[in-house]
Amino acid sequence: MKKIYLGVLAMYMGILASHAQTKPQPVKDSTNYESRKLKIDEINFVSAYYHQNGNNSAVTGGIGTEKLTDFANTFDLQMSKYSSSGKKHTFLFELGVDHYTSASSDKIDPNSVSSASMQDTRIYPSLNWTVSNDKTGNAFGLSASYSHEFDYQSVGAGINFTRLSKNKNTQFDFKAQVFLDKWKVILPVELRPPGYGSGSDREDNRPVDSKPRNSFSTSFSLSQVLTQRLQVALIVEPSYQHGLLATKYQRDYFTDGSERVENLPDNRYKLPIGVRFNYFLDDHFIIRTFYRYYMDNWGIRAHTAEVEIPVKLTSFVSVSPFYRYNTQVGTRYFKPYGQHNPTDEFYTSDYDLSSLHSNFVGANIRLSPPNGVFGNAHFTSLELRAGHYMRSTGLNSNIVTLALKFK
Repeated sequence: MKKIYLGVLAMYMGILASHAQTKPQPVKDSTNYESRKLKIDEINFVSAYYHQNGNNSAVTGGIGTEKLTDFANTFDLQMSKYSSSGKKHTFLFELGVDHYTSASSDKIDPNSVSSASMQDTRIYPSLNWTVSNDKTGNAFGLSASYSHEFDYQSVGAGINFTRLSKNKNTQFDFKAQVFLDKWKVILPVELRPPGYGSGSDREDNRPVDSKPRNSFSTSFSLSQVLTQRLQVALIVEPSYQHGLLATKYQRDYFTDGSERVENLPDNRYKLPIGVRFNYFLDDHFIIRTFYRYYMDNWGIRAHTAEVEIPVKLTSFVSVSPFYRYNTQVGTRYFKPYGQHNPTDEFYTSDYDLSSLHSNFVGANIRLSPPNGVFGNAHFTSLELRAGHYMRSTGLNSNIVTLALKFK
C-alpha cells in the first residue's frame, strides 16, 4: 500500500541521498561558451531490500503480525546541454519499481486464500528539468511524476529554484510540490455493505468507492558556509493534506465490543523544522549532525537527532557509521486494541501515530577508485548501506541498500 512505501522510502532511500558530500563545489565559468549537444552526465541505480516484523498491525486493530518485505529499485538517467545563452539545461528521468509482500494486509480478508493486497508492485516514473547558470550558481526547475499500484494512483508536479550569494557562501533553496491522489476505499471483509467489492479487479468486478487525497508541500532551505570547515543549514518544510487520510481497511475496536473502520480528520497540517551542521575535521573525517522538530494539527510532536561520521580510509574508500534517535508524542486519536470510546469522532490503532521512541543504527561503505570500480572508468562509485531499526512498540526492521553510479 502507498502508506507502507512512503515510510520505507522516506526513511531509508531518502537517507542515502541526503548524505552526499556537501563540500562547496567550484563554479564553472560559462563566458567561453561552446555549443554542446545533449549528453549523458550520469546514470544511477539504487536497489534496496527491506524486512520488518512486529505485533501491532493496524489492519487487525493494533494487534497481529506486521511482517513485511519490500524490494525497491530506482533507475535514473541525467542528461544535460547548454543553450545558446550559455545556460545549462539538465534533464533527469527516474523510474522506480517496488514489490512488496505484507502479511498484515492479507488480513483485510482472512477468509481468502490470498487477498489482492497481500502483495503488489508499485511503478513510479518522474521527470525533472532544471536550467542553471554556471557562473552565478542560480537555478530553476520543474518536475512531474506518476505513481500506480493496487489501490491508488498519484499524479504530481513541482517547482524549485536556487539562489546563491555573490561569494557563494550562502545558498537559498525553495521547492513546492503537489500530489493529487485517488485511491480505492478498501474495507475489511466483515464491514463491507452488501454488494461492495473487495477492490481486486482481477478477481472481483463488484464496485468500490474511490476517494481523493491531495498533498501540498513546500521546502525552504538556507545554507551558510561559516568557516572553511563548518557549514550550517536551516530547513523548514510545511505541508498540508486534504481528502481521505484514514486508511479504511484498518480496523478499530471499542470498549463496548463494537468494530469500525479507522476514521481520521480529512485535513492535516505538518511543520518540520530542521538544522544541519557539517564539520570537516580534516581530510579523513567529517562530522555530520542533524536535528528536526516535528508538529502537526493531530497532536503529534516529535524530536529527531542524527549523527554520521564519514571516515576516509584511503583516497577512494570511505566508511560512514550513523545513528538516529527519534521520540514522538502520539496523536490524541490513538488508542490500543479495544480501548476506543464508542462516542469518539476520530479513532485509530495505528502504532505509527502512537507515542514511541526508536533507534536506527548502521553504516555506509563507499568505493570510488580513480580508475573506476573494477577498472571500468565509467563505473565511478559503488555504495553499500545497511541499517537496523528498533522501535519501542516492538517493531524491528533491517534495510540493505546498494547504489551504483556511472558517468
